[in-house]
Amino acid sequence: MIEKMNLTYIVAAESKKNEMITALRDLGVVHISEKNSPDERLSQRFNLLQKLSLELKDYCPKDYTASEIMGFDEFEEMFEKTKKALDKKAVLLETKNQKLLELEKLRPWGNFSPNDIRKLSLKGYDFNFYKLDKNEYKKLVNNENVKFVNLAEIDKMKTVAVLGTLPNDIFAIPFPLPEKGISELQTEIDTIDAELSSIEELLKFSAMQLESYKAQILKAQNDAEYSSVRNTVTTDSGLVWLKGYIPISETEKFVSCAKGNGWAYQYETVETDDGLVPTKVKYNKLTALMQPVFDILGTVPGYGEYDISFWFLSFFTLFFAMIIGDAGYGVLFLIGAIILTVKMKKWTNATLLLTVLSIGTIVWGSLTGTWFGIEAAMKVPFLKALVIPNFANYPSYFGVDSSAAQNSVMKFCFSIGVIQLALACLMNIRRKIVTKDLSLIADVGWLLSICALYFMVLVLVINQKANLVIIGVIVGIGFLLVSLFGGMSPDKTFIEGLKSGLADMFTVFLNTISAFGNVMSYIRLFAVGMASLAIAQSFNNMSSGFSGALVIVGAVIAILGHIINIVMGFLSVVVHGVRLNLLEFSGQLGMEWSGTAYEPFKKSDKIKK
Repeated sequence: MIEKMNLTYIVAAESKKNEMITALRDLGVVHISEKNSPDERLSQRFNLLQKLSLELKDYCPKDYTASEIMGFDEFEEMFEKTKKALDKKAVLLETKNQKLLELEKLRPWGNFSPNDIRKLSLKGYDFNFYKLDKNEYKKLVNNENVKFVNLAEIDKMKTVAVLGTLPNDIFAIPFPLPEKGISELQTEIDTIDAELSSIEELLKFSAMQLESYKAQILKAQNDAEYSSVRNTVTTDSGLVWLKGYIPISETEKFVSCAKGNGWAYQYETVETDDGLVPTKVKYNKLTALMQPVFDILGTVPGYGEYDISFWFLSFFTLFFAMIIGDAGYGVLFLIGAIILTVKMKKWTNATLLLTVLSIGTIVWGSLTGTWFGIEAAMKVPFLKALVIPNFANYPSYFGVDSSAAQNSVMKFCFSIGVIQLALACLMNIRRKIVTKDLSLIADVGWLLSICALYFMVLVLVINQKANLVIIGVIVGIGFLLVSLFGGMSPDKTFIEGLKSGLADMFTVFLNTISAFGNVMSYIRLFAVGMASLAIAQSFNNMSSGFSGALVIVGAVIAILGHIINIVMGFLSVVVHGVRLNLLEFSGQLGMEWSGTAYEPFKKSDKIKK
């Protein structure tokens, strides 16, 4: 369920500002929705610590053992050294790369000392170096007035050392004398490597202190949060005040704290359509299983929307089972859930959810007779006895026509769809009865239309007989009810609501067509399940073609094939199984999943992503 909230104003003396903020943080129940930015230095420290800790992970040895958390002063000393070391490493690497490039350019010349050439220049031997092509080189050879020495070719061009300068009629590219020779450059590179090695040792030591980094990141995060709230507090005439949202269930706890600290406070009832009101979903032991999925998806219902955790779990389990579709895979998932539980020495919501999904998959796979896509499984009496003949993936073993079996499964898929969408209509009707909202009649219209469209889908897809005239009449009645009452609300007069609804008639028409598509979209459960079976069978057939010594190759192909199929199945669950809940079902409920999670101001014990 979604807990009710109150908007609360808190007032204290200006001299008690910091005490008020600290007390609110210790209380940990007030959600402050419109916070100012924290002090820049705190944000920078938090970002720098996170960046540094990520870089240091590359230096952490595989056999890393967590060290004791350092004291603040000791950490700061190491932190500063690490920052400087990383900066210096970047400079040294750039310098080394430049010297390596110079080294490569000089390597064709061999190992010589530019200083020796400079000494010759001081004695009157002015050597200049040039690169030139073969034609220009011939001119040089034929010119008896030019004295030169041949050097090693560079880039397939002749290279010469000329005493003096070349005549103007010989075109050549000057080759400047390098500052340093190969030996000098190599010595400098070796020195840089020694410095880099020293830096690497420091960084490895720093990387061993990742627990200390995590502690400091958490502290910086909490300091930044505190600073943000401090900057949000309004000050005027010797008073400070702050507004935030408090769950009604926490009211007594807050009042006790306010009285103990001498604060003035006032409550206001919040509107359900107020976008600033945070959403606090209170899970029970069953619905908490869906929390990991909601966390991964990052979905939060709006404050005035529904908590559909129970229905999401129920339908998601069924969708997962039908999409994966194989009892053998379900057994593997169940074994995996048990291993994870033993390893962690406790059940978590994630492992419990995996267990539920595994059992659901085993049940559905058993009912359809699917065990790793192996047809021979139907020759096992016990496994065959578990199958519902009209749902069988190998209907010939039960004397059922394959088309009839497929039609039965498709009809089951459409039935799930109409049940889920009809449930959404009934949930809307129930809520609107309480609020005396006349638009509930529009939801009755949607309920009629969806049920009628279900029979139309059966006519079109599996050729089931139905009276299309009656279906058309019911859809028409539903369309009129939605058009006439869809604009009604408690804050409008009947005439205003009527005008609003009629103005949206074209939109209602398009939504009616969309409702047909929504019912039809549940066929994806059948289609994806059949695709998964076909893939499993294909890999089984490929592997069965190997015999003798190549049996191992066949086994590897089968195993890899089933792994690929399982991965694709999980992706299909995300694409299709989640979609049916978040789009079709939620859309019929009118949910936008635009809520803001309730995050009370408190000292956090984990780093936020």
